[in-house]
Amino acid sequence: MYSHLASIDAATWPGVATVPSPRLLRFTGGRSEAEFAQACAKAGVELEGEEPDLAVLHDALFSRIADSGWLGLAESYMAGEWTTPDSDRLVKVLLRLLGVGYRPKAKELAVEASSPGELPLDVVKLYAGDSLSHSGGIFASGVPTTVREAVRSYSARVGSKEPKEHFVDVTSVTEPTHTDREDLGDAQRRAAQWLLDATRTGAGTHLLVYPATGLQVAVQAVARRATVDVLTGDTEQQALFDEQLLLEGAADSVHVQGIETALPNPKKWRGRYDAIVSVEKLETLSPPERRRYVQMLDRSLVSGGRVAVASLFATDAMTPAARSAIQVLRAYIWPGLDYPTIEETHRLFDRRSNLRIIAQAHTGSHYLETLRYQRSFFDGRHREAAAAGFDQVFRRLWTFQFALREALFTLGMLDAVHVVATHRNRGGRR
Repeated sequence: MYSHLASIDAATWPGVATVPSPRLLRFTGGRSEAEFAQACAKAGVELEGEEPDLAVLHDALFSRIADSGWLGLAESYMAGEWTTPDSDRLVKVLLRLLGVGYRPKAKELAVEASSPGELPLDVVKLYAGDSLSHSGGIFASGVPTTVREAVRSYSARVGSKEPKEHFVDVTSVTEPTHTDREDLGDAQRRAAQWLLDATRTGAGTHLLVYPATGLQVAVQAVARRATVDVLTGDTEQQALFDEQLLLEGAADSVHVQGIETALPNPKKWRGRYDAIVSVEKLETLSPPERRRYVQMLDRSLVSGGRVAVASLFATDAMTPAARSAIQVLRAYIWPGLDYPTIEETHRLFDRRSNLRIIAQAHTGSHYLETLRYQRSFFDGRHREAAAAGFDQVFRRLWTFQFALREALFTLGMLDAVHVVATHRNRGGRR
């Protein structure tokens, strides 16, 4: 019925290759078109003229929006039914629509159990400054400042055996200045070093890195003469991870272990570690999985050890419209994605484990700069992505996810934080 969808692989992209029935959406589709035009006008997004911010190429866009809201908007972009002059303009469009609270009334995608897989390393290499990292860097121009703050305790023992508050060292980092995209690799290596510093990783440390998203942490830990285990649920990529570690000169001190589930099974994985680093895993887990996740960190850490969790968190500025917008990330990349707040994370650690958060470093402006450079690298490597087997729909998806997360950071709705935890009741040690 729609000739523009003929080239899309329906088996791989069923939600993109088909358009919801216009007969069922006859009235809501018209309303969606009117509401979209109104939102664009309110947001200052130009739809007409010689070079509009957004060009609608097919009215299937409005059927998709009527059916699934923000997810439909994203799938329509993936189908090539609307476009922007470049990815900079895509960021502008998404930022402005989110800024005016655009949230179509439609069914929304629920949070599901997470997938054990990792991001394809062949894709990550196309935009990672260090050839390893999807996660954010910390640029050299950022100046850290730390203050000690009293934070509410959520432990069930508050009032009897524990005080109502405990102290957390909160670090803020000034915005990066005078950076270039060639600085990205150094920034990503620096972020790994910060995580190793936070966990006091050094010579002789037995370190767990989970998942393999934190492979750069493993590489940097080897330079400190630590022994490293990397856990990954993506057994199909395990050989690739080993190969990359060999290229980095870290293979002799790093053991990559595949697991069959998103979280290690306590009956099959009983390792105990001096330090644990987990990069961008927490936010991709469903609520029940998060509880098991912190329990896994708890039982895997030796007494006196430290855990560093580098994740993205929702701020108080996060809106219902933004929550709706991240559906595309949930639908196509991370099924369990739902950004937690820092407060929710304190509650999670206090109530579901014997761990307590003692420090947090906020690096959101550096993550935003990272996303800009990653998007720039990926824009210039579409041909390499195609040669690696990633079709046009995937390439549009990846551009969209960069632009969406960049918009959320620009609006202050997301923050990047390194959270550090250790066991409670340590005899006064921090």
